[in-house]
Amino acid sequence: MSTRHLDSLFSPRSVAVIGASDRPHSVGNTVWSNLQASYRGELHAVNIDPMALGGQPVFPDLQALAAQCGKGPELAVICTPAAAVPGLIAELGTLGTRAAVVISAGLTPAQKQAMLEAARPYTLRILGPNSIGLLVPHLGLNASFAPANAAPGQLAFVSQSGSLMSGMLDWANSRGIGFSHFLSLGEQADVDFGDVLDFLASDPRTRAILLYIESIESARKFMSAARAAARNKPVIVIKAGQSVLGQQAAASHTGAMAGSDAVFDAAISRAGMLRVHTLLQLFSSAELLARFRDNRSEKLIVLTNGGGAGVIAADAAANAGIELAELEPGLVEQLDALLPANWSHGNPVDIVGDAPPQRYLEALQLLLKQRDSAVLLVQAPTAIVSSTEIAQAVLPLASQRPSRVLASWLGSGMVSEARRLCRGAGIPDYNTPEEAVRAFSFLRQYQRHQAELMEMPNADPLGSQPDLTRMRELVEFVLADGREVLSEPESKELLRLAGVPVTPTRVVPPEPEAAVYAAETVGYPVVIKILSPDIVHKSDVGGVRLNLHGASEVMAAAEAMLQRVAERQPGARIEGFTVQPMVQPLHSHELIVGASVDPQFGPVILFGAGGVSVEVVADRALALPPLNTSLARSLIGRTRIAKLLQGYREVPAADHDAIVHVLLAVSQLLADIPEIAELDINPLMVNHEGALALDARVRLSRAKPAGASNFAIRAYPRHLIETQPWDQGTLVTLRPIRPEDELRHLDFFHRLDPEDVRMRMFSARRSLEHSELARLTQIDYEREMAFLATITNADGVEETIGSVRGISDPNNEEAEFAVIVRSDMKGKHLGWILMDKLIRYLRANGTQRVVGTILRENSGMLDLARSLGFEIKRHPEDPDLRWAELPLQTGQAQA
Repeated sequence: MSTRHLDSLFSPRSVAVIGASDRPHSVGNTVWSNLQASYRGELHAVNIDPMALGGQPVFPDLQALAAQCGKGPELAVICTPAAAVPGLIAELGTLGTRAAVVISAGLTPAQKQAMLEAARPYTLRILGPNSIGLLVPHLGLNASFAPANAAPGQLAFVSQSGSLMSGMLDWANSRGIGFSHFLSLGEQADVDFGDVLDFLASDPRTRAILLYIESIESARKFMSAARAAARNKPVIVIKAGQSVLGQQAAASHTGAMAGSDAVFDAAISRAGMLRVHTLLQLFSSAELLARFRDNRSEKLIVLTNGGGAGVIAADAAANAGIELAELEPGLVEQLDALLPANWSHGNPVDIVGDAPPQRYLEALQLLLKQRDSAVLLVQAPTAIVSSTEIAQAVLPLASQRPSRVLASWLGSGMVSEARRLCRGAGIPDYNTPEEAVRAFSFLRQYQRHQAELMEMPNADPLGSQPDLTRMRELVEFVLADGREVLSEPESKELLRLAGVPVTPTRVVPPEPEAAVYAAETVGYPVVIKILSPDIVHKSDVGGVRLNLHGASEVMAAAEAMLQRVAERQPGARIEGFTVQPMVQPLHSHELIVGASVDPQFGPVILFGAGGVSVEVVADRALALPPLNTSLARSLIGRTRIAKLLQGYREVPAADHDAIVHVLLAVSQLLADIPEIAELDINPLMVNHEGALALDARVRLSRAKPAGASNFAIRAYPRHLIETQPWDQGTLVTLRPIRPEDELRHLDFFHRLDPEDVRMRMFSARRSLEHSELARLTQIDYEREMAFLATITNADGVEETIGSVRGISDPNNEEAEFAVIVRSDMKGKHLGWILMDKLIRYLRANGTQRVVGTILRENSGMLDLARSLGFEIKRHPEDPDLRWAELPLQTGQAQA
């Protein structure tokens, strides 16, 4: 990903329109007119045909423009026929142009590739082709053929659809909504969602980012940029194409159910973004998140002057899953003393239709004392008192921070001034109670996604390591046998090697007598199943019999099974029977755990209610790997069966740790075995004593669609772990940091001397908040790396004794380092070992240089940097600091 030269795209000092035209209603004319009307920088027109454009000279070609101006434009807007685009890009690059908006449509794949190759030597960035263009209102930059300009504001809107962009702009202007940036990506040949998210994440004028998405080309790039941006500001997404047909030919339940739109939902959740489904929701949620983002209220209190309005709000809350707060007893007493006797005496709080402004104010003062709740003020206009007076009375209180009040003024003309006052005071306002409640539900959903980004997983969750050698042998045996679908025994063996508890299974020939012999060996009661590579779901053809208690039952069941299969699927190859003990754990639940590969986001994990009715019940949730304990628990919690798993009546709570263990094992299996295409564990029987896989199915693919390299989120890089002898023969382990290291990292921080902390952080600190620790330990390995040095103490516990971190810019040109060693471990060469580990990693990762800022008096760190080859210079901005820089790619051009 790269933000290189995007400043030339979004804040150019000069712009040239290539293909500017005097022909009314043409693209070239519209783009030129839009720019000429408002752009405050240098503006030039280029067209091979002589013409006059409002008295502005029109250059016949780019060379003439450069000869006149002494250089090429910083930004070019190309409105020419498609065939001319590659040549123009090459010429612009030689003239020093750093960005281009390609409005031109209809480029062939060959022309598009030629355009990109022409841009590459100059790192010239391209928006488009087939883009409507972009608008940056605070600069007056309207480099588009949109039908109107955009008002300045703090929302950025990025659209994959040009037609939607035009309609959205008209809609937003009619409602007074302004933008920091407004752009159409077009075909995303170069600049894509990931690039723009990286740029906007650090843009001070952008308060929230709105995305209209039709498809994602590079899932890992998008997810990495989205996760980074969502930590800084709200990112709200609307996506087209929600009704994608399922994969009808899938070989597993998971493959049939994991539609791409559901996967997209899982990706949005994992990135900490918010998904909405209508354009109105897009802007209403943006307004609420921008003004209400710090609000942590889970419940809602409705304050209204009408019973009907209160009922509507309550119904909307129930439909949206928002809980109306129960009023505290002391609060009810205070409201009794304030309000007429016929007030509602509950939530919604109906203060009666004749309520004057003072009653609203005093009631709001009391309700805001209930700290766990936000207040929705719903006011219906009356002839007794004006809505404007009510707004004027409550706004000083309602606008206090942090925000806890949102409003809905019912009506139109009679409440228009109240709405205007409300919005001017920074209070979210909605036309109806339903809209307000829906927006509040989006806020809650957004806060949950953000909380998941910061949750601390348990340490060392798996407890046992998978047997990777034997798993590979099994996979290679199946593929060498010319098969892709593992038999049930093979599938269960693969899962067992991965760490999933499975039932023991015996395989016998397709003879009833053999099934009886196996049952006698296993012990009654037993389950017998047909074994056939041609039967996907055994229950569909009568290929499963449960709870058989004796030889006669097994014999009869096996004979009947062969007959049913022959009738229902006569062409199926029958390899035999599988026989296993009938497991009937007390208080058990049937679950499904599965995996498939999405064409956009790669491997995905499914969890939900299992059994033979799994498709009918359709209670499932999806998540992107890699999982940790927190993410696994969140996945479980998004299903309806999660409530049953908590226990009810005489049924004890299920062993959630056992379910988490299975989910983590499947996540790791997807990383370790790239050949996996689909996987089902159904049913996974779970009760208070543990989990056990009763049936399983795995399909492989020689194309290797799984594997850590195909994850949309980079998995933990285990290959970077190394152990080496250190001080007096002690073994020190150097490994990438993990989310599970949070408590260990906090202990490490507490064992640092205050002076060491000051040298490292440039300030005296003795504590770290959970949010800070989460950002330190839950890193995106795609763009950041932190290595820990750990040892095992006398009690067998791992301790962190040093840490080094390198944070790369989006272009991977420069990484800034930070290193610190536990104070009692200084003077033992550990800082050098950590820095050497980081430098080796960054060099192999293609980073151009590593840099750092060091306090002038930190002589130990300065000496260490010099010993590693860093050049030390005075910091250009602060005489008390020194700047350390080390080139990593010898012989390559430096940026």
